[in-house]
Amino acid sequence: MDETLFENVVNSHYEPLYRFALSLARNEPDAGDLVQQTFCRWATHGGQLRDKSKVKSWLFTTLHREFLGQRRHEEKFQKVEISTEDGEELAAESVLPERQLDGVGVLSALRRLDETYRAPLALFYLDEHSYRDIAEILEVPIGTVMSRISRGKELLRKLILEKQA
Repeated sequence: MDETLFENVVNSHYEPLYRFALSLARNEPDAGDLVQQTFCRWATHGGQLRDKSKVKSWLFTTLHREFLGQRRHEEKFQKVEISTEDGEELAAESVLPERQLDGVGVLSALRRLDETYRAPLALFYLDEHSYRDIAEILEVPIGTVMSRISRGKELLRKLILEKQA
């Protein structure tokens, strides 16, 4: 089985890419767009990858670059929120009962973190990448990855404790 065939790449990497995209984008539509754009880039440029063992790294790096590109674009052009006639937003966030901690609560707190900390935490804990892989994906030194994960965990802990208080 050729691990670089498009269908095999999508089947093998869709879920972890989507989780990473969701942690960066903070909403499902944008996360889906990031993943779709990443696979589009794979379809057009993936054949140029010389080391076929680097497919996963290539995909995560590409997704992160797409996210950064979208963020730069959004800084230049304001995003318009669509709402109903009564002024309420169409996609409402679900509210968790107080003092309850579960996966949804942790992910919600993770989404509130700055991207600097959110990306390495998501790659390390949600997608189980090594420090070296994360450094390669985010294009930063390994020491920076370790520092951001440590600081990110502390910030995440504070957000969770605030939510429970």
